[in-house]
Amino acid sequence: MADASLRRFYFTLSEQAQEKIVSVSQRRGVEAERLRFGFSFHHFLAPKGEAVGRSSNMILHVSVVRGLALARCVRRRVRGGPGELGAAARGEVGGAAPAFAGTAHGPAPGRRAYIYMSIPVCHLLAFHVELIWSANTSKSLTNHRLCVPPPSKFSLHYLRKISTYVRTRATEGAYPRLYWSTWRHIACGKLQLAKDLAWLYFEIFDSLAVKTPEERLEWSEILSNCMTEDEVEKQRNQLSVDTLQFLLFLYIQQLNKVSLRTSLIGEEWPSPRNRSQSPDLTEKSSCHNKNWNDYSHQAFVYDHLSDLLELLLDPEQLTASFHSTHSSLVSQEAVVALSFLIEGTASRAGKIYPLHELALWQPLHAENGFSKISKTFSFYKLEAWLRACLTGNPFGTSACLKSGKKLAWAHQVEGTTKRAKIACNTHVAPRMHRMVVMSQVYKQTLAKSSDTLVGAHVKIHRCNESFIYLLSPLRSVTIEKCRNSTFVLGPVQTALHLHSCDNIKVIAVCHRLSISSTTGCVFHILTPTHPLILSGNQTVTFAPFHTHYPMLEDHMARTGLATVPNYWDKPMVVCRENSDTSVFRLLPPCEFYIFIIPFEMEGDTTEIPGGLPSAYQKALGQREQKIQIWQKIVKEARLTKDQRKQFQVLVENKFYEWLIHTGHRQQLDSLVPPAAGSKQAAG
Repeated sequence: MADASLRRFYFTLSEQAQEKIVSVSQRRGVEAERLRFGFSFHHFLAPKGEAVGRSSNMILHVSVVRGLALARCVRRRVRGGPGELGAAARGEVGGAAPAFAGTAHGPAPGRRAYIYMSIPVCHLLAFHVELIWSANTSKSLTNHRLCVPPPSKFSLHYLRKISTYVRTRATEGAYPRLYWSTWRHIACGKLQLAKDLAWLYFEIFDSLAVKTPEERLEWSEILSNCMTEDEVEKQRNQLSVDTLQFLLFLYIQQLNKVSLRTSLIGEEWPSPRNRSQSPDLTEKSSCHNKNWNDYSHQAFVYDHLSDLLELLLDPEQLTASFHSTHSSLVSQEAVVALSFLIEGTASRAGKIYPLHELALWQPLHAENGFSKISKTFSFYKLEAWLRACLTGNPFGTSACLKSGKKLAWAHQVEGTTKRAKIACNTHVAPRMHRMVVMSQVYKQTLAKSSDTLVGAHVKIHRCNESFIYLLSPLRSVTIEKCRNSTFVLGPVQTALHLHSCDNIKVIAVCHRLSISSTTGCVFHILTPTHPLILSGNQTVTFAPFHTHYPMLEDHMARTGLATVPNYWDKPMVVCRENSDTSVFRLLPPCEFYIFIIPFEMEGDTTEIPGGLPSAYQKALGQREQKIQIWQKIVKEARLTKDQRKQFQVLVENKFYEWLIHTGHRQQLDSLVPPAAGSKQAAG
């Protein structure tokens, strides 16, 4: 492989120089069409040769090796200036061999050196999963997997058997689209999974599909009209997913099992509570937390690439022990499926393409082993190409923290608040990969409704004693290691996940909520799916969604979230350690209060979408009656003016004591606009 820096050595040739090379090469048996294509997209090799063409500042040397035109470009001396091979090539003028000749980075002197023309070799991006919850965005491993160890029957051995089985049941709704009824048969009948768990994996994967808000709302309406479980099951039976992609989805659940205890900082995720106080989010030790670290996802794909490819092979391409051979061929359909996990670009600032589109690109066929005749890829060439090109996600959390645009949303004042870090990549990332990362916001109220947030994956980390309002339609939200804070979120299109949080209140409309390793957290939510209680949770409280802001219903429509069905009060305990339902409770109506968002906005929403459950509405009515009775008693007491003043002072003192006791005084104080010079920035 040539020195990677050569891939960024660009130059252009005049048409006259190109035609000269073509004419010389044709006489030596090189196809002119391929050669011309190479001027723009491919690479040429440069052994010794002769000058055959010139542009304004280039001399081109060409010869033929094994029937392929080999070219080298040397910069001319212009007006006595230093002549040199392009900076990336590190060579000398006058046809001398590049500096790397004969090293590990290139061939021996007088033989071959690599120069890449016009465009670098594509680098592929292994996206950190909005796994299932991230991801992706979500093209992310966070949004593509459940954050719990997978069932033992999701091992590669069983998935290979499923891969073979579905192909034999192609006429029964198993391949190339897998219908819910067939998956239910496989999961419950052969893998011995509970039906609810089988549906959970199927529904999560289906939710990752690209759908319009109208399609999502239509599905919600269909479910809300079902009166019995049989009617719901009948509607589910009409759903199907891409079979090969679903197998990949099941396999990447192994990320937790394979590397649950191999985090570089020694933290487990998810796990029972681990209180190691890792430093700043941007520091190395913290960056290697699996939740935030894209490198662990890249490493997982790299280490298990052979298994992923073998899982996609047709049965006849495998041995009896389900392994590939040197002659195994990978179908185009398999590479299309792999695009579920991998995509990339032909230049770091270029357009993002699915893996299969890059793999079918003509200049890369020799490297990835694609045959136009069989329409297949060589297994080993494809694997080698992927390993050589696989790189980190340029739109992931780590990249956002390192090189993203810094946002001055938090009050930058003296003291601990100065540590607050907020960054985004929305100025460079494609729409589906937009991200906002927020870390260490402390003792303040932060409120935003911004285009920067619209459709973004939001990561919130180590925020303490704060009130954070993000009132825009969001793609996904992850909240980690936060304490004593309240989060009021706009509608979350995919997943809202909390990990290792204490005494947190979350108010949100979301497609799915999942929690792990939390203590004393309260969730006021509206969700069309069962909230997922994973491992390590204690004293979890669920309550109905109880607030609104003027743009809320418009934002819900944009994210495809409806008011029905609403399963806020029907959580699903996923982990066996939490089989005891006492891990959670439903908020008693007597403890229920409406939450008021204290900001003015334009919009049409004037009440809580979908209303409140009757028991909670009744409790509010009874409390209102008590207030009216109290006001009536005060009025009928016929107090004198001095008595009214004295009574007012007593009431205000009691109210002040209550504010301090409950911690609400800080919330009210933080609503006061900051002093000049420390205001939150727009954006």
